[in-house]
Amino acid sequence: MTTVYLVRHATPDWSRTEIRYDIPPGPPLTPQGEAEAAQLGAFLRENGVQRLYSSPLERARRTAEIAAGIAEADVMEAEAIAEWQRGELESAVLERFLPFWTASTLESAATGAVVLVSHGGPIRLMLEHLGVDRNELLFYRKQFDRDNPLPPAGAWRVSRPHAAVAWQIELAFTPQSFRRYEPQTVVV
Repeated sequence: MTTVYLVRHATPDWSRTEIRYDIPPGPPLTPQGEAEAAQLGAFLRENGVQRLYSSPLERARRTAEIAAGIAEADVMEAEAIAEWQRGELESAVLERFLPFWTASTLESAATGAVVLVSHGGPIRLMLEHLGVDRNELLFYRKQFDRDNPLPPAGAWRVSRPHAAVAWQIELAFTPQSFRRYEPQTVVV
C-alpha cells in the first residue's frame, strides 16, 4: 500500500505581519497551533506513520516536530514542499513539488506511510493535479480559513494498493469537527 498524507501546518501567529509568510523563518505557531500539532501527532501514531517531511518554514517545521514526537517518527526538512512564494507561478510550485511527491510515493510503497507537512496553496495544487473533484475542493475551501482546502494541522490521505489503481483521496483528519463533502446526485 502506498499512502502519503498531505498535511497543512498548524495555526501560526498571523498577527506577526512584520514577518514574511513565504520565506524562512515565517511566523511561529501559536499555543493553539501547538495543541493542533499534538492532535495531529496522535492521529499519525494511530496510523503507524514513521517519517515526516517538513517545509523549512518555522510553522511547518514545528508542526512536524511536535507531531513526530508524539508519533515516534523521524522528521526531515524538504525545500521542495515549501510555501508558495510571492510571484511564484503555479507551474513553478508544481515543478518543484512533483519530483518530491514521486519520491515520497516510492518511499511509502517500500517503507509505509509518509507525511508531507506543507502549506495550503501547494497542497491545493497537488490535490488538483491528482484529480480531486473541483466541487469537493471548492466545498472545503469555503469551509476552512484563508481559502485553503484543509484547516491548520489537517491531513489529506492519498493512497492506493498498487500503481495500476487510481489514487483514493480523502480529507482524513482535522483537529476540529468538520462537515464532509457529499457529492450531489442529479435526478433526471
